[in-house]
Amino acid sequence: MFKTELHAHSGSVSNCADVPEDKIVERYIAEGYTTIVLTNHLSRFTYKNKNFDHSADPWDKKIDFYMNGYHLMKDAAAGRINVLLGVELRSNRDENDYLIHGVSEEFLRSMPNIMDDKLEFVIDAVHEAGGLFYQAHPFRNAMRITKPELLDGIEVYNGHIGQQSRNDIAYMWAEKFGLRKISGSDFHHDNHVVGAGIETDVPITSEAQLVEILREQNYTLIRSGAVPY
Repeated sequence: MFKTELHAHSGSVSNCADVPEDKIVERYIAEGYTTIVLTNHLSRFTYKNKNFDHSADPWDKKIDFYMNGYHLMKDAAAGRINVLLGVELRSNRDENDYLIHGVSEEFLRSMPNIMDDKLEFVIDAVHEAGGLFYQAHPFRNAMRITKPELLDGIEVYNGHIGQQSRNDIAYMWAEKFGLRKISGSDFHHDNHVVGAGIETDVPITSEAQLVEILREQNYTLIRSGAVPY
């Protein structure tokens, strides 16, 4: 079986994370993973914190900054582990977080209003680009439940040790509404548990292959992290 992480953040882009890309690569190789989907935050907080302010930059420059983490991780992996592009999107309309799988850098560059557009418009655009749209940790504090019919699925296991994600409720919600289930470590810091994602019979080497496997649900959930919630 081959292990794929579906939810991880790197310190060069996600300002709530602090582990550099090369250390993340070594950590996941040591844990026996064959693929990492890097889902750095894409939100207003990505471009402004105490160390820098890119909030007034043009969109292309913002995406240059966003993609830097992905390119650093690909370089660090040097073919030893597959690195795929993902996104954790937070709209300016609420505090929800959404995991987007299967879209490209070109897609992101074509969506300068992705944080301001209505959710339905963004989801349609993701689907037109061949991607999938999931709500991350939907039962964490401050989250708002999204209509199930809008989503491709939800994250039913989130491994963040510092958050109450209420994974048991998320799993029951997915069962109730027939939503696809995904799992992610939500890796941010050195002390975080690497123990989530999916297992497959073949290694996942491209975003298109990932989408096909997620769509057809040809995987087993990894939920081995010691998460107290």
